[in-house]
Amino acid sequence: MMGEEMESRSSTPFGSFTETDNDSFKESESETPLAAVAEAFEELARSLENNSEDLKVAAFSYACSLVSVLFNCLGFAFKFAEMEYVSKVNDLIEASKTYDTLNNILDHDVEHDMVAKQGSHSRNLRRVRLGLDLIKALFERFLSSNEYSLKEAASTAYGQVCAPFHTWAVRTAVGAGMCTLPTREQLLLRLNETENSVQKEMRRYIDACSPIIEYIDNLFLSRNISLDW
Repeated sequence: MMGEEMESRSSTPFGSFTETDNDSFKESESETPLAAVAEAFEELARSLENNSEDLKVAAFSYACSLVSVLFNCLGFAFKFAEMEYVSKVNDLIEASKTYDTLNNILDHDVEHDMVAKQGSHSRNLRRVRLGLDLIKALFERFLSSNEYSLKEAASTAYGQVCAPFHTWAVRTAVGAGMCTLPTREQLLLRLNETENSVQKEMRRYIDACSPIIEYIDNLFLSRNISLDW
């Protein structure tokens, strides 16, 4: 169980996140939003290396809350993904008051046969994991070529990561919204990055997020739970 922590509310364009007072995850005022996200996930990856069995719910959910600014930069096209992502992260922030690690969450939901149940912490963890992977896949496509537009990168990333789990209506709405995505140059401005710095920070996120995604997948696979839901 988690001890009591000082809490505050952090507002984003998508709603409010509950934040915990964690000195290990303080955002520097001089950091860009993307750099802050990259640093938070590098800290998670280091934590995972030092303690390979467990990832703390509080630290994980805090890092995930920072990713909301990246969805904001994508605008209307990813509104559904953004809303779903934020609500699921908020659920995990609340869960951190009861559960110490992600393993604890899975253990509880497996015991009560509610892993895939609508609204369960385990199901919400799966959805947050998809959100992290969506941003990772988008960054990978974006960095693959200077000629790769954000629309092309986002369309490919969405089709690869989220489309298999969304209804036809959601897929259609996302597809229609792709034309509203900012240009590559507009994205750099929104992130307060240059062409050189954005490559560095996106790569940092990709490298740090990859073992976190793998770890979450293994939480389910090690319990003989498929990932096709």
